[in-house]
Amino acid sequence: MNGQGLGWRVWAAVAVMLLLWASAFAAIRAALLAFPPGELALLRFLVASATLGGITVARRAPLPRRRDLPVLFLLGLTGITFYHLALNYGEVVVTAGAASLLIASAPMFTALLATFVLGERLPPLGWLGIGLGLVGVALISLGEGGGVRLEPRALVILGAAISASLYTVLQKRYIVRYPPLAFTTYFVWAGTIPLLVFLPGLLKTLPHAPPAAIAAAVYLGVFPAGLAYVLWVYCLTVLSASRLSSFLYLNPVLAIGIAWGWLGEVPTWPSLVGGVVAIAGVILAARGPGVEPGKAGP
Repeated sequence: MNGQGLGWRVWAAVAVMLLLWASAFAAIRAALLAFPPGELALLRFLVASATLGGITVARRAPLPRRRDLPVLFLLGLTGITFYHLALNYGEVVVTAGAASLLIASAPMFTALLATFVLGERLPPLGWLGIGLGLVGVALISLGEGGGVRLEPRALVILGAAISASLYTVLQKRYIVRYPPLAFTTYFVWAGTIPLLVFLPGLLKTLPHAPPAAIAAAVYLGVFPAGLAYVLWVYCLTVLSASRLSSFLYLNPVLAIGIAWGWLGEVPTWPSLVGGVVAIAGVILAARGPGVEPGKAGP
């Protein structure tokens, strides 16, 4: 579908999704002041699982087919477990704005995966885009390390972007089998199960956490991890993945603005320049035939 003639509800869904995902980078940084990365991921997705599960049960959504369970668990591992653990560990030291710029490189890795895994041909312009994207990522990593020092945790966030690419490649075939809410609920549940390894630590941390950090974690679970994921799946049913994902290039701009106002974080100039270069590279790489940009939300 080309998206022409779509009603205001679709564009409202896109706008809300973008704002929620952009705000998540600052909310993660705020919650990490009280929660370790693993415990924060678990709390966030326990809240998301309960929120989505309650609505799914009330709407009597269809149960997942047994043959789809392995794929749902794989989607949960890539799109929830690994992605959010890597993002949380990275944001311990990497600013929210720079993290959003690194996550925006996910479409570049989707293009690479499509080339080497699916055998799709990438034109010279696409390879140029990937090269620019890698240069941009390097600049962001150096900028977050202070001067010319490389920040290793920026590379951890880069791992999250690669995980997002795997998630995008895997999910497209299966979203048509279930309503958006049910599909989101099932892979969120699947991704939350491995996070239960952090439950003992969460039970120790939660009673001593300040209300503001708990509120940030609950917000992450209900809105960026709950509502925004449902909106993403819904929008994929009415817009092409490439067109929908093109709006995600706005995420770093929104995330930097929110982090500036909420946390007072101002990204370094190398990070900003690297972000512009990386996003330019992502746009070029995503122009290849058959290549769809990946989800770039937190």
